[in-house]
Amino acid sequence: MRYLFAAALFIFFHSSAAAQNYHAVVDAAGVHGSYTSVGAALEAAPSASKKPYLIFIRNGNYKEKLTVDKPNITLIGESREGTIITHDAYAAQKIPGSEETWGTFRSATLTVTAPDFRAENLTIENSFDFLANDALDADATNKIHGTQAVALAIDKNSDRAAFRRVKISGFQDTLYANSGRSYFTESRIEGNVDFIFGAGTALFENSDIISRVRGRKMTTSGYITAPSTNIHNAFGLIFIRCRLLKEQEVPDDSVPLGRPWHPTTTFPDGRYADPEAIGSSVFIQTYMDSHITASGWASMRGTARDGTKSALFAPEDARFFEYQNYGPGAKITSTRRQLSERQAEKFVRKKILNGWTPIFHTF
Repeated sequence: MRYLFAAALFIFFHSSAAAQNYHAVVDAAGVHGSYTSVGAALEAAPSASKKPYLIFIRNGNYKEKLTVDKPNITLIGESREGTIITHDAYAAQKIPGSEETWGTFRSATLTVTAPDFRAENLTIENSFDFLANDALDADATNKIHGTQAVALAIDKNSDRAAFRRVKISGFQDTLYANSGRSYFTESRIEGNVDFIFGAGTALFENSDIISRVRGRKMTTSGYITAPSTNIHNAFGLIFIRCRLLKEQEVPDDSVPLGRPWHPTTTFPDGRYADPEAIGSSVFIQTYMDSHITASGWASMRGTARDGTKSALFAPEDARFFEYQNYGPGAKITSTRRQLSERQAEKFVRKKILNGWTPIFHTF
């Protein structure tokens, strides 16, 4: 009840006073705002603001494909469920007016490539119909191969990106946290295959991580993380006091916590899986529902030096650890390594984020 009252109070206050409290207001209906699209508001924002530039987005469905390449941009929605930024691009889809395809990393609905970005109280989704395609037989003539469809990409030049009370929704490769430091709190991230992945340092606190159903029955229905953290970076994808939940149809014992991703990279002697991508995924004091596999983690194939996908990377060679987790999916076995108490002391916000303290603009 207290949470519902606070949410109602937030909506009332920010709806009635948005024009006075924000630099720009977006309203899809064109009634109560200076812009009808988020893209237009971003285009009008200063190119190098030294202070947070606040853009308030009223409830609405904004079908836009956006890139934030200016520092200090903050997007604040009227409500998490009502303010939706959405697009349906996927890896194998041709870019409009071109024979070139988006590829995984350019498929994102929202891409952040500048420092000090904030998002609060809104949804970012990739609405590509993954389930319908997933349900098709492998040899179906209309089967799409290349179904990675990113909702949010935190990529080159991004650092100190912070998210509070956001929903990030997709299926395969939902959240690409590939650069700098990012922080998520009181949020919901949902997907199925490798749906939180990348080389960046991303800290998730007090958030729900939802494994979604597949279009057909599978023994392994997905993987939560696929980190590609460089060995020289101490922290990768870190989850503290979160909940690993599932959609009702997701089978028990079908979702590993993660698998080690070694991206195919160009080197002087060839193009192959990056040997220094020693992924880091750590779950601490986190509730795990029954969909988490007893073994905890999985292997992943990568590109060998001969160009084939024959290289196999085992979870024990990555930095995969747990500490004080609980729930039906939390187990301590030989394949699920636990941090010692002393090791766990390093996993605090200040150290993970290297001294950065995220600041939000709503209560």
